[in-house]
Amino acid sequence: MIYFDIYNFIRPLTVIDDTIQLVWLFLTSTVAIYVYLFLLLFLIILAIAIMINNETKREMLTMPEKKEPTPAIEVTVETKTADENPETPEEETDETSRFFMLTQIDEKAKAFEFTREDDITLERLCDEFRHFAASQLRLYYDISDIRRFIGGLSVSHIMILQGMSGTGKTSLAYAFGEYLKNSTVVVPIQPMWKERTDLIGYYNEFTKKFNETTLLQKLYEASHNEQMYITVLDEMNIARVEYYFAEFLSLLEIPDTKKRHLDVVTDVWDTDPELLKDGKLILPNNMWFVGTANNDDSTFSISDKVYDRAMVINLDKKAKPFIPREVKGRSVSSITFEALVSKARKEYELSQRNLKRIKQLDQYLMTHFHITFGNRIMQQIRNYVPVIVACGGSELSALDDIMSKKVLRKLETKNMVYVKSAAPGLITFMEELFGEGEMSLCKEYIQNIEINA
Repeated sequence: MIYFDIYNFIRPLTVIDDTIQLVWLFLTSTVAIYVYLFLLLFLIILAIAIMINNETKREMLTMPEKKEPTPAIEVTVETKTADENPETPEEETDETSRFFMLTQIDEKAKAFEFTREDDITLERLCDEFRHFAASQLRLYYDISDIRRFIGGLSVSHIMILQGMSGTGKTSLAYAFGEYLKNSTVVVPIQPMWKERTDLIGYYNEFTKKFNETTLLQKLYEASHNEQMYITVLDEMNIARVEYYFAEFLSLLEIPDTKKRHLDVVTDVWDTDPELLKDGKLILPNNMWFVGTANNDDSTFSISDKVYDRAMVINLDKKAKPFIPREVKGRSVSSITFEALVSKARKEYELSQRNLKRIKQLDQYLMTHFHITFGNRIMQQIRNYVPVIVACGGSELSALDDIMSKKVLRKLETKNMVYVKSAAPGLITFMEELFGEGEMSLCKEYIQNIEINA
């Protein structure tokens, strides 16, 4: 009797165990694996479909809301003959254009009037901008940094602001846009950027629309007028500048500004914006690019190709607050700015004495370190120094600044053991050439190399 009870108790458990084994064998069988793969593929296709659907909804949201046509328009459309050619309504033109925002800019440009405020000098421009930043934005900068910023804009349309975080690199460019009454465009650079489409956008084959970035809109807007435009490439070296900014670097090297054609699209539509010729937009000469750069493990080093073409400002410390006077913004056109720069280069041309000094320093560097100024850097010195003098600075301070960033930085590419041993001799030579109390930035740069080598 006892045996019979135990048997009856154990028998159901054996059946359950057999059932589990059969289920497990089915779940691990070849057929089951094919089922899993099919389900996984189905889920992937479903996810892609949802993403495409969401993208389509976002595109539709950015399109202008269609207005219900009036009965009169409906009658006109229905009764028009084949040989009639009525004008297309403005809303219809915008809806059929793949560049909706650029087309809107065309319409706004027709009613836009720019009022110049040209009664200014470069020295006054620097002074007003400094006091404007302090009084209106509570941003404080040393007058020497303001002069370098304006001087840099006069030499190149590319500027690099580098230094420790929190020293006001982005704020400096932002404040200048506010002073000009034309807000600065801030473009946060993304680590995965590799080509120009990341900056200006691309044509979406699915929606038949061009994804117009803020930068493309500002480039197009700048092409319509003569205002000064500032674009900040925030954390520019978090991706490789030589990749995503390559086309801009090449175009800015072309002397004739009317031949700087930026490729936007490869084909032509009748509804394309009026300034887009053959799918190309002329890079406006009234747009300046200001990049902020940090030097840490998360960023890439900036190549000589970029450094040679750009002007560099080091913001290593915060300026002391001061009591500013109230200053309002000023609308300065690019034409006015270029006229002030041209005037400065005529009035404050680099002196023959300092030209001779530069030639002697070039010969010394060539003999001892096998580096030379080069034609581009020499031209930048000739263009930069007179503007700094016109802004209220001195010729030697301007030379000290540009040579420490353009010439002496090439020492870092040489054998650092040799550079360290030859550094004291270079400092002594510069003191004999320019004077013992002069060229402090150059001497500080050489001493830093000597310490860190």
